[in-house]
Amino acid sequence: MRNEDLIAELIGQNVLFVLLAVFIVVCILAGVRIVPQSQKFVVERLGRLRSVLGPGINFIVPFLDRVRHKVSILERQLPAMSQDAITSDNVLVQVETSVFYRIIEPEKTVYRIRDVDGAISTTVAGIVRSEIGRMELDQVQANRSSLIAAVREQVAQQVDDWGIEVTRAEILDVNLDAATRAAMLQQLNAERARRAQVTEAEGKKRAVELQAEAELYAATQEAEARRVRADAEAYATQVVAVAIAENGLEAAQYQVALKQVEAFQAVASKQGNQTIVLPANAMDAFGDAFKMLKGRS
Repeated sequence: MRNEDLIAELIGQNVLFVLLAVFIVVCILAGVRIVPQSQKFVVERLGRLRSVLGPGINFIVPFLDRVRHKVSILERQLPAMSQDAITSDNVLVQVETSVFYRIIEPEKTVYRIRDVDGAISTTVAGIVRSEIGRMELDQVQANRSSLIAAVREQVAQQVDDWGIEVTRAEILDVNLDAATRAAMLQQLNAERARRAQVTEAEGKKRAVELQAEAELYAATQEAEARRVRADAEAYATQVVAVAIAENGLEAAQYQVALKQVEAFQAVASKQGNQTIVLPANAMDAFGDAFKMLKGRS
């Protein structure tokens, strides 16, 4: 009996050691948490927030601490949202937006807000309506970058209590209703027609200015030519006057005789059978001219 009691005692001790070893292994497994790089774990102890585990190996108290939430810290994109807004000049527009965000404080996100995406969507819709309500339609179309910056800044302020960082906020499109689009198209066509008329009028005005400049230039050149001819005639008259003053009446008669000879030569050089009638004293004039030429040579 003693051997049997000894064997039973040994078996009991071995079972106890095995159970103790299993308990230790379970405690180790329950107390060690390996957190991926893209996540954070929210730990509760008896139903209350205990800590937030970052990436890597972490230790918790087995059976007391429990990982309640595993939160991804990767950047997220909300589905494209579309909401109606009215500009300050009473134009109904439909704005399509998209928001990118990431969770930086999981303990705030899991305990302060239930539906993160829905809350951000509602916040963005309200801010977009408010900002567009301060602007006219032309400003909405022209200042889209400033509108995006204002929306991103206000959204970031609103979601700060939720442990969220808004990385980007985009306005994808601004659509108009059919009536407004037709009115804008009509206005655009009218503006194009006005610009075409202005361009045509400016072209005609420029053509008139160029024509006037051309006529003025032609008149200036004609006046200059007349002045040159007048100067030449005055110079010739001065030369003749000087010759008469120096040589007396013979110089004048010489010039007149030369002009007559040149005139008869021009008549005789024309083609065809021509009959030249000379005055009675023409030969005397030729004779005087020849005498003068002979005398001058």
